[in-house]
Amino acid sequence: MAKKEVSISSLKARKTVKETILYVILGIWALVNLFPIYWMFTFSLKSNAEIYGGNVAGLPNEWLWSNYAKALKTGNVFLYYFNSTLVAVATIVIVMLAALMATFALTRFIWKGRKTMNSFLMLGLTIPIHASIVPVFIIISKLHLVDTYIALIVPYAAFSLAMAVLICTGFMEGIPIELDEAACIDGCGTFRIFFQIIVPLMKPAVATVSIYTLLQCWNELMFATIFVNGGSHKTLPVGIKDLTGQHLTNWGPVGAALVMATFPLLIFYIFFSKKIQDSFIAGAIKG
Repeated sequence: MAKKEVSISSLKARKTVKETILYVILGIWALVNLFPIYWMFTFSLKSNAEIYGGNVAGLPNEWLWSNYAKALKTGNVFLYYFNSTLVAVATIVIVMLAALMATFALTRFIWKGRKTMNSFLMLGLTIPIHASIVPVFIIISKLHLVDTYIALIVPYAAFSLAMAVLICTGFMEGIPIELDEAACIDGCGTFRIFFQIIVPLMKPAVATVSIYTLLQCWNELMFATIFVNGGSHKTLPVGIKDLTGQHLTNWGPVGAALVMATFPLLIFYIFFSKKIQDSFIAGAIKG
């Protein structure tokens, strides 16, 4: 009995040591990942003298909250924020409607060319978004859409559609076809089955695709730089880039603009992290 008790206690001690080491490693990893956020926030409140070596990683000697006012006034961040939000929301709506309807047609109906159409849509995954800049720009310029919101919304939606269909297909194939048949027997038409039965069950897919599309639109720089030259339609990445000067740059307001562009997404993730993680896990399992 004494030997068994000793072995059990030694096993518990080893388990405790392993857990402690694991928590220490995870804590260090968390600090490593949180440091850029801390650095960006303190960076936004410093002068150029501190940023260039006087106080690189420490707290600001003088907290320059005026950098945020300069970013809002001189950098016109509010306008860029509105532009990015408008482009992102419009793109998400278009992508979700197109992806859900396309997936419904590909998984629920039997028609000639269905597999070919699915393969054609999946071909979009193999095309790098920035490899098509020249042909897309030619089309947009010939349609006189340069310097408009449509010049960004349509390409963003087009290049997000393939991934959206792939994710939605994995979810929709997991919905029993018997639900459609039961609804059809009850007198539901195609559109009613789609909007009242299929769409409510696709909420995890909608969350996954919306987050993916939002990140794609919010952080994209190349299309936004080339297709939109006018100041009234610039998005956040382009607006922040334009805050830097050719010879001299006041980096404090640039950091403030970066904080205002990044922190809302971080706060959104903190509040909705559980749902976001569940949606991605569900998509991975069903896909």
